[in-house]
Amino acid sequence: MSNLFARFLKDESGATAIEYGLIAALISVAIIAGIRTLGGNLSSTFNLLGTTMPDAGK
Repeated sequence: MSNLFARFLKDESGATAIEYGLIAALISVAIIAGIRTLGGNLSSTFNLLGTTMPDAGK
């Protein structure tokens, strides 16, 4: 029984999976924040172009 408990304490595969999950979550949050910022900037740029050149699409 003590051998089984010692082997359970040495097993780190579950901790590794949790660490990879946390890393993936942090990367996802960073990507979403970057896309939101870039999207806002692009929207402002296109609105500015639309008001500057109103007859360009005709």
